[in-house]
Amino acid sequence: MSSFLEDREPAPDMSGDAVAEAFAAGVTTPAERKRAFQILFLCQLAGGMGQTLVYAVMPPIARQLGMSEFETTMIYSLSSLLWIITSPFWGRRSDIVGRKPIMMVGLLAFAISTTIFACLVLAGLWGWLSLGILFPLLLLSRSIFGGLGSGNGAAAQAYVADRTTRSERAVGVASLGAAFGIGTAIGPGVAAAFAVIHVVAPFFAVAALAYSSAALIWFYLPERTKPSHRVSEKQGEGKRAGLKWYDRRALPWVVISIILSFAQSIVMQLCAFYFIDMLHLKLAEATQMVSVGLMAMAMAALFAQIGLIQRFNLSVQFLLRWGSVIIIFSFAGLVIGYSYGILVTALTLSGLGFGLLRPGLQAGASLSVSHRDQGAMAGLIGGTSATGMILTPFIFLNSFIGFNVYERMHQAPFIVGALLSMLVLAFALFHPLMKDLKQSAENYEDEEEGIGIQ
Repeated sequence: MSSFLEDREPAPDMSGDAVAEAFAAGVTTPAERKRAFQILFLCQLAGGMGQTLVYAVMPPIARQLGMSEFETTMIYSLSSLLWIITSPFWGRRSDIVGRKPIMMVGLLAFAISTTIFACLVLAGLWGWLSLGILFPLLLLSRSIFGGLGSGNGAAAQAYVADRTTRSERAVGVASLGAAFGIGTAIGPGVAAAFAVIHVVAPFFAVAALAYSSAALIWFYLPERTKPSHRVSEKQGEGKRAGLKWYDRRALPWVVISIILSFAQSIVMQLCAFYFIDMLHLKLAEATQMVSVGLMAMAMAALFAQIGLIQRFNLSVQFLLRWGSVIIIFSFAGLVIGYSYGILVTALTLSGLGFGLLRPGLQAGASLSVSHRDQGAMAGLIGGTSATGMILTPFIFLNSFIGFNVYERMHQAPFIVGALLSMLVLAFALFHPLMKDLKQSAENYEDEEEGIGIQ
């Protein structure tokens, strides 16, 4: 039996002796798998919070420091660029050295980067560093997160895929993706809560959570079987070529991942500026009012993950189709949103829609490849999921192209977001891959029941 099956959970009706034998053979017990998935959920939640924490905190701070919108978004755009470049690498490495070491590297890099970033912001606010020195140092500190922290998500997704059957995959991988999505949404809300203490307190709080997550991974996450690539080479199968982004199994999901990333980053990166400009908010009240809207988005994402995906075991097709429809309505609300209530409602719909779309994307991509390519596929999706963080500021906030699109028309980015969502809907409705996934799931169902995987 392959390592993929050996590291699964034993049947729940196994006796105590049987569980002990399974443990000795390198099998993950039911209690261990449950605990492991809970730990990974917490880790991805922390990672998502670190990804978007700066969105609510940095705009007011940046204007206080004299930074432009373009300079502000460049801080996390550089991190996103490195995330795109390194995520596929870390995903492939997890196929070779194992998931746990890569997760540890990612979480520790995230924690250290966030700590340094907070200290630098504090030094800037106290006047210890000029903007000319502070800005490149902020870029460098976030680069640690982008270059090394990207491995956490890819390895975690592959870890879950290793320990779920195809019939379980959509729920398992979707839950992990939703955890990161929820983290990205509640990050600004956490910022609002801790900002009452001090404006940089949210950074230290999330860094502490990342350190704690790394400790949980080190002490409590089981991984006793060898990576599949290493087993294959030992058995004489030779070195396998890694999954490439242009592979026909990966390319459609890579494209959709880029589109979704672009659409979601429009909301996340511009909503704080949009609230300030459309509602004519004072900088002192901006963080609190923006964070309320983003918290509503977080609650909607949480409902999508717990109230819908987990409870009803929704298919990839359902997640992509209905998620797209909801997102289209959310962008429409942002375009016409001249009141605080409409804008908060639009953000709530955005949370619900992306709470369905992102898990659907990750589950669909995972189901499109074999278990031996789970790390590589997770790395590709994890990398491309950060592309929007680069596209949004360069397309909508870049004055070097002759004019700043956002300044000329505040609604323009959200109109583009609605059009992008329509492309995802077209993919979910008409692409042959959707039909292939359904047929594949039916073909594997009997096989999984026959080998008794729970």
